Amino acid sequence: MKFVPSTFLVGDVAEEKFYQYTLIDEYSRFRYLKAFKGHSTYSSTQFLLHVIEKFPYAIECAQTDNGFEFTNEMGNSQKKPLTLFEKTPAQLNIRHKKIRAFTPKHNGKVERSHRKDNEYFYTDHKFYSLEDFQKQSAVHQRNYNNFPIRLHNRHSSKQIFYFSQSVTHH
Repeated sequence: MKFVPSTFLVGDVAEEKFYQYTLIDEYSRFRYLKAFKGHSTYSSTQFLLHVIEKFPYAIECAQTDNGFEFTNEMGNSQKKPLTLFEKTPAQLNIRHKKIRAFTPKHNGKVERSHRKDNEYFYTDHKFYSLEDFQKQSAVHQRNYNNFPIRLHNRHSSKQIFYFSQSVTHH
């Protein structure tokens, strides 16, 4: 989850906060983005359910950091009840893997993709509503997924993602 820089929110949403959730397929590096006005276990759960609905394959594992939008692990309380987000993958037979606390390098693919967002997306865009952000980020996401990468012999993440789906499902 990434905080959308407030300097890029203008007009009626200038005082609001948007949060970008990011999914990256481990193998293909295919990336999916969705923004919310909140960053709670509810928003995180809605993102996971949306991903499950939209993607053509079974999700085996959801890796997150230890933020309160995912888990109570970092809370001060001795009792650490499961959050809505933690319960949801368990109910759906999806493993929830939490990276070690305070080690963003263990979530390197997402961190790198967020850095690219800062360099190529946020620097020259303004957002006038959540819907406007969703539309602009969809174009950015499409460009990101269609860009050839060295890891896959200059094929794009999108090509690898859909090719791997056709191979594994036939």
